[in-house]
Amino acid sequence: MIEKNKKENIKEEITRASTAFDAAVLLFDNDFINDAISKLYYFLLYYMRALLLSKGFEPKTHEGALRLFGLHFVKKGIFPAKDSHIFSKLMKYREEADYNPMYIFTAEDFVELKKETEQLASKIKAYLKKKAYL
Repeated sequence: MIEKNKKENIKEEITRASTAFDAAVLLFDNDFINDAISKLYYFLLYYMRALLLSKGFEPKTHEGALRLFGLHFVKKGIFPAKDSHIFSKLMKYREEADYNPMYIFTAEDFVELKKETEQLASKIKAYLKKKAYL
């Protein structure tokens, strides 16, 4: 992938993330908490994909994104392990929200997860800016 395409693809992932975040807030504001949790996950996934694109990686699966993040960003000390745990936790919660009708999230759950995801997305965005991708 040439550098110009990489930058364009990264910006597209960030745009997708912004749309997912707006949808999460809209869903939360209308008491669709489980759906809002699911959208928060996609917000973070698109940021992760943008980050991975900066190293030339294009994960094909959700688990692949997590593994690549751990291997190329956490293991190398660029991001702390807790950031990987946030992504992993949100991945699990997205699956529960989407596929387990018995699993009910609360407004407090959403607020806490939103805070964590916004913090991690902000760190990713700062990294991408530092590396001149944004």
